[in-house]
Amino acid sequence: MSGPLAPGATIGIVGGGQLGRMLAAAAARLGYRTIVLEPQPDCPAAQLANRQVVAAYDDPAALAELADGAAAVTYEFENVPVAAARRLAERVPVFPPPAALEAAQDRLAEKRFLNAAGVATAPYEAVDDAAGLAAALARLGGSGVLKTRRLGYDGKGQRVLDRPAPEALAEAFAALGGVPLILEGLVRFEREVSVIAARGRDGAVAAYDLAENVHRGGILHSSTVPAAVSDRTAQAARQAARAILEALDYVGVIGVEFFVLADGSLLANEIAPRVHNSGHWTEAACVVSQFEQHIRAVAGLPLGAPGRHSDCVMENLIGDDVARAPSLLAEADLALTLYGKAEARPGRKMGHVTRLTGRVRL
Repeated sequence: MSGPLAPGATIGIVGGGQLGRMLAAAAARLGYRTIVLEPQPDCPAAQLANRQVVAAYDDPAALAELADGAAAVTYEFENVPVAAARRLAERVPVFPPPAALEAAQDRLAEKRFLNAAGVATAPYEAVDDAAGLAAALARLGGSGVLKTRRLGYDGKGQRVLDRPAPEALAEAFAALGGVPLILEGLVRFEREVSVIAARGRDGAVAAYDLAENVHRGGILHSSTVPAAVSDRTAQAARQAARAILEALDYVGVIGVEFFVLADGSLLANEIAPRVHNSGHWTEAACVVSQFEQHIRAVAGLPLGAPGRHSDCVMENLIGDDVARAPSLLAEADLALTLYGKAEARPGRKMGHVTRLTGRVRL
């Protein structure tokens, strides 16, 4: 790509969930068309995109169709097969780069990448079998969070171990599928925060204000902005995000989650090489949302200013929470986004609301 995409160009999106839906809406605002690759017909993104390719993410013919139909390709979730992303990149620019997927898809590789980039994490150990789990647990003081290295999200694929009986270790390993695992040391933290940052094709970086996140049952419940952290902590988070973006030669939006310790220092928890749930507040409280910022980066346009005009609280609507939508719309200073999903199920994200809680003095 030698210059910005011209209005009317088509951007490909791998994945048809709610993030793809909001990316398609942002692309349309900037005059771009979108084509979505997603095996589920009538997915949330396809309801707003110009076209859908209904096929598996690694289907060779579908990948060729997507590459032929798009001037650039992005993705809305981090479990896109790396081989498929690399195959696309042989024919069309892919942003963020496939290397970002590779770093984020394996929790062990992710921790090693973060440490190599100068970003601190909780202590961790690789666990390949039940015997290795006992040794790893001993090295971490007898307690930790055992996680699958791949495919876990929203609290799935993990188990807390706190000085378990020896016979419980084999059961814990088997319960997570007998696959390669990672044991992360338990961290005493005061709060969880995240930073949404973007890097353009020209190397420019823009970072939004930190959000303070509350999880329930492993699923993000709310994000409050501003986070209750010092300026020093906020600056450290932004610097860590920049280091990650530059180490990956990244293009697009990334979400970086942190634990904040009692002294204000940070430990990175994980990275998401895509737009992120904890950045949904930017739709209502910023002139340029994380979704528009991502499209700007992918299209080669200048990044927008990431400043917010309002303090806010974003809350996910999970499962039957979506039934509250009509009453929520009666509230002042509230923005509602629904995802177009036909069936509300326990633990399923159906939409979100953002309440503006006060104007920011500029």
